Amino acid sequence: MGQQARIAVAGALGNLLEWYDFGLYGLLAPVLAERFFPAHDPIAALLAVYGGFAAGFAMRPLGAWWLGLLGDRRGRRYVLILSVTLMGLATTAVGLLPTYVQAGLAAPALLILVRLFQGVSVGGEFVDSVTYLVETSPVRRRGIAGSVANIGSTAGMLLAAGVSSLVLSGHGRGDWRIAFLLGGALAAAAYFVRRGLPETPIATPTTRQEAPLRQAIQRQPWLLLATLAFTSGYGIANYLSMVFLPAWAHEFHCMAEAQALRINTAGQGLALFVVPLAAWVSDRWISRRALLAFTFAAEALVVWEAYRLAGMGTAGFWAAQLALAFLLAVVMGTAPAMLGEQFPAEYRVSAHAVAFNLGIGIAGGTAPMIALALIHSSGNPMMAAIYQAVACALAAAAALALHNRSREPLDLVTRAR
Repeated sequence: MGQQARIAVAGALGNLLEWYDFGLYGLLAPVLAERFFPAHDPIAALLAVYGGFAAGFAMRPLGAWWLGLLGDRRGRRYVLILSVTLMGLATTAVGLLPTYVQAGLAAPALLILVRLFQGVSVGGEFVDSVTYLVETSPVRRRGIAGSVANIGSTAGMLLAAGVSSLVLSGHGRGDWRIAFLLGGALAAAAYFVRRGLPETPIATPTTRQEAPLRQAIQRQPWLLLATLAFTSGYGIANYLSMVFLPAWAHEFHCMAEAQALRINTAGQGLALFVVPLAAWVSDRWISRRALLAFTFAAEALVVWEAYRLAGMGTAGFWAAQLALAFLLAVVMGTAPAMLGEQFPAEYRVSAHAVAFNLGIGIAGGTAPMIALALIHSSGNPMMAAIYQAVACALAAAAALALHNRSREPLDLVTRAR
């Protein structure tokens, strides 16, 4: 395997693992509720499992700060190996934990603790892998290189859906441990691939004294805010398009849940093909800033019609889901390299990681809840479309405020201090 191919596989595997676990925990929430919480109140148990899901999101900014600091001071390769090791340990631990019947209240406590640990470990995985992929790629291939991370994440979600389907269809649903242990096997494969990677040419720890994130805040506060605004709009559009829309169609328009999820899975499959194509276009034809601003502006204009179609039946939902999945896939193919090009090398991982995890993790992770609250308070299901349109408009405006470095050499070596 050539070095560039090894780098691509290493970047994809870590993100495949991250999103495999993310999808697995959410899709197997009913099974985890049965195994780790008292059986007398299944709704409360399910809420507790989702509480652990949210807690993992809440820990991601902390992980972004910590792993971003290590990435800027110890090196990108160091964090690539550390993050996949921590994720693998946490995912394997879920498959080995005792159940409520075996350990009582210690079982749910341990499950939540593992989720907190996992949230920290994944806080820097995506950003550090994107930074590594972008920094080790030629100028005209940075879009394709950065998109590898999102190809991995999409493949991870599809794998989680397939494995969860097998577990939920099995007798007694006793194979849930194997599903999580598979994540540990994926982590081991990623570790061995990443261990042999070279480091990018960044400065050694002795050349920097000031904390990387503090440097970003002091030197480029407006760029940091613009990046946060972009990732927030991106995160909201992402979770409303691919997580909330099937539930919205089921809840407010009586679409069968299984049917909505099958169509949603088809949208994920479409994204696998569109992501690298969009990245290639951003490398060869259209600057990343222009493509991102145009795509989010287009989504802001069509999202109302997409929700209207989604509420009209199966054919309309097919059209809406695939259209929104296509637009999101264009962003997924273009945004990683764009964000990786924004900051100087000495605080590139820290600034990108914090902005990304606050925007995608916090603004995006709370988007379904906020959309539901808006619908409940107004009595109008279309408030979700309005919320998504506003988020897309924010992302389009923020994209125009970011640097356009699609065709420029990337600063790799930090300035000595």
